[in-house]
Amino acid sequence: MEMLTQDLETKKRLLQESIQILNTQIKAAKDAMDEAQNSANEHDGAMEDKFESFRENCQIQRDMYARQLDELISTMALLRRINATKSNHDVSLGAVVHTELQNYFIGVSLGEIKIDGESYFAISGMSPIFKAMAGKTAGETFNFRERDYKILQIS
Repeated sequence: MEMLTQDLETKKRLLQESIQILNTQIKAAKDAMDEAQNSANEHDGAMEDKFESFRENCQIQRDMYARQLDELISTMALLRRINATKSNHDVSLGAVVHTELQNYFIGVSLGEIKIDGESYFAISGMSPIFKAMAGKTAGETFNFRERDYKILQIS
């Protein structure tokens, strides 16, 4: 039971860290979007022709950040579906997977997250490595990029 509590604590911390990283990315996208909008607004009416293309560029940038923001918000919604108080018995959304080579947190693609000096790679359910290990349980192996991975533990 002690081990399970520890594993769920790790899962909870990985989830919190993932949410924090995403919140930072969301804020950056919002700020960049507002900045582009403000730049476009500041040049309203100033020497019309010269600034028309500048304003158009600002709008294009604003739209790009808006799309980025939408993607990040969708990603956050996916992350919020993970229940950190529930143990996973197979490799699925929300699972913390320990292999001989690396540890993974199945949620969204955020790269490496360190918890107590241990590395976990936050990967999405769309990633090729997830597809290779999906549905497997502790003790099973999977092959990815010509390497065999043995699953030691899942929580």
